[in-house]
Amino acid sequence: MEKVGGIILGKGQRKPNRLINEKSPYLLQHAYNAVDWYPWGEEAFEKARKENKPIFLSIGYSTCHWCHVMAHESFEDEEVARLMNEAFVSIKVDREERPDIDNIYMTVCQIILGRGGWPLTIIMTPGKKPFFAGTYIPKKSRFNQTGMMELVPRIKEIWDRQHEEVLDSAEKITTTIQDMIVESTGEGLGEDTIAEAYNDLLNSFDPGYGGFGRAPKFPTPHKISFLLRYWKRNGNPEALDMVEHTLDNMRSGGIYDHLGSGFHRYSTDNMWLLPHFEKMLYDQALIAIAYTEAYQISGKDLYKETAKGILDYVLRDLTSPVGGFYCGEDADVEEEEGKYYLWTIEEVMSILGPDDSELIIKMFNLKRGGNFEEEIRGRKTGTNLFYMVHSPGSLAAELEIPVEEVESRVKSALGKLLKARYERKRPSLDDKILTDWNGLMIAAFAKGFQVFGEEKYLKTAEKAADFLLETLYSPEKRLLHRYRDGVAGISGTSDDYAFLIHGLLELYESGFELRYLKAAVSLNRELLEHFWDRESGGLYFTANDSEALIFRKKEFADAAIPSGNSFEMLNLLRLSRLIADPGMEETADRLERAFSKLIKKAPSGYTQFLSALDFRLGPSYEVIISGKRESPDTVNMLEELWSYFTPNKVLVFRPEGENPEIADLAEYTKEQLPIEGKTTAYVCQNYECQLPTTETREMLKLLNV
Repeated sequence: MEKVGGIILGKGQRKPNRLINEKSPYLLQHAYNAVDWYPWGEEAFEKARKENKPIFLSIGYSTCHWCHVMAHESFEDEEVARLMNEAFVSIKVDREERPDIDNIYMTVCQIILGRGGWPLTIIMTPGKKPFFAGTYIPKKSRFNQTGMMELVPRIKEIWDRQHEEVLDSAEKITTTIQDMIVESTGEGLGEDTIAEAYNDLLNSFDPGYGGFGRAPKFPTPHKISFLLRYWKRNGNPEALDMVEHTLDNMRSGGIYDHLGSGFHRYSTDNMWLLPHFEKMLYDQALIAIAYTEAYQISGKDLYKETAKGILDYVLRDLTSPVGGFYCGEDADVEEEEGKYYLWTIEEVMSILGPDDSELIIKMFNLKRGGNFEEEIRGRKTGTNLFYMVHSPGSLAAELEIPVEEVESRVKSALGKLLKARYERKRPSLDDKILTDWNGLMIAAFAKGFQVFGEEKYLKTAEKAADFLLETLYSPEKRLLHRYRDGVAGISGTSDDYAFLIHGLLELYESGFELRYLKAAVSLNRELLEHFWDRESGGLYFTANDSEALIFRKKEFADAAIPSGNSFEMLNLLRLSRLIADPGMEETADRLERAFSKLIKKAPSGYTQFLSALDFRLGPSYEVIISGKRESPDTVNMLEELWSYFTPNKVLVFRPEGENPEIADLAEYTKEQLPIEGKTTAYVCQNYECQLPTTETREMLKLLNV
């Protein structure tokens, strides 16, 4: 065994392939495979052209369970590798490191197969044009699915004997996809689109367990955030009921880590019980925001506890010493998915003793024979997954003890189990730092500071932002995508810019450090210069000077992660109001029209975009707080303001004194002075300003809260 870049690699007697020089933990995991992998680059394509071989492109990520399965089953297998090395030039890509490549070929897969996922398997010409697409492929054929042992020789035979037909097919596939992704602009969107999205979500809502659609269920927290804004706009109690029912069931289910907090990626069933166990940074960020916003509305302590738990988990387990946040944690330990999170009754009792064990066994439905069933084999393993079947209140009533005692003992018991779990072999950590996901996490910590008043959340967000702004820039002063092992690299995408701008705006509106607002303005200028489609509007995923792939694509659907275009729509509107730049609203209008035809066809697929539309339709507010930042009046006014769910606002702090620095960016603030030395709020709504007030209650009244 050898440790390379923090990853334990099982090399045996085999020499490493070219992946050994990469930074990605995912690529390093394959550095000793029997397959002669190449990283994406000219060396691989030149070899394919020279030897007239097709490219076998495999795309995955380090915390992907089925990526591990295919690697162990096929890529580490001498038989399969011999066939692949003879037939192909094989390229491995980390989708998190190169989302531009992943987006292109995932589109290919979805159009060819009607579905997609990871591991993503593409076979293509040396000119990067695809003629075969798949996802997980077993070693040997089973259940009408062709295996690698049969597929590879068949592809080689077709390539050798029907070469011109294959090239012609690849050309036609590429041209067809290029034609399919051409957008045409439409009219602006209105409240009817928001209403239609709500109705779509209502129709797909699971009234039994919350969430949308059937198994597998993904958290999709941007749908939750949209429903909260819909509730705010219309006062529809059903929208809030859907949110709370979903959040309650997610929090009770096995998708939530009841010991260490944080959420697993998705549930394989419709009840949120059996997860795929990987934990992703972007999920923690977006889910934390959803619970935080739900707490602002409902005041439920459970939502506060959950949001803070997620943030504390990220602080504890996913925060690097340099300040950025790591990508996530794997699902597997020693090739067993979920092993780290599962318990026998005997283990629990040996740690807690009989009394507290009884509480935990009852609350989390632990069984002597185990409650966990392996997804693949559908059989009990004798181990238990924690999911809550009793609330502290119901358990207290059943045991006839005070609820406070139950809560205290359960908290103590879970802490002991967590401490014991840390002594186990842990899932591998993907310690890449990605700019886009870090932008989302910065926003979550900033929001956490606002609502929960925890100074450590603000400091954590500031440290991460400072790290990104200082380190993830190229010598040409362009944003970079990835940092690992002391090295920043890979050209930034529109997601990197849009998500980081979003995080910086939330951070400015939390601590009012002007450098973050200035950075957001500068990054937005850079984003529009290099990614904006001047003809049709909208952002391309890659810059105008990035590596040329088979086509240049715009990402606009809000899938597991919302699109950069959705976040940029809101960024433009917020920046326009923050610094009084009408030109940014005009750009936002063009961005909306660029995708309006597509959004109207399936509005519920664009809920983050529709949250931006909700801001644009209004009512929206500009709030300027003028005074001394540390004065009790200012602190009280901000705390009251942040305690309410008022998403469609921007917030500026104007320090007392003549010619404050904020006036260089937002000239309109120059004359907005404190009245009679008291902290003063200036509130404007839909381009109309009200009289200033020094009374917090009056400010809130102007904001309709």
